[in-house]
Amino acid sequence: MLDKVKVQEVLDKVRPALQADGGDCELINVRGDGVVEVRLQGACGSCPMATLTLKAGIERVLKDEIPEVKEVISV
Repeated sequence: MLDKVKVQEVLDKVRPALQADGGDCELINVRGDGVVEVRLQGACGSCPMATLTLKAGIERVLKDEIPEVKEVISV
């Protein structure tokens, strides 16, 4: 079972990079199947590179630090 507090701590590490570009992300849910649901906000919500940010940035960092994470999706 994924620990929501741990997921939030890791998201807090990537948040400054998102905020530097005028965006942010909010943790919505940590599912029992290893899927983390986030909502991209600000500039990230409408950026054409948002999918790359989500998968190559946020998802990669979460998977590196929490092996139980299977996928990160935007809701």
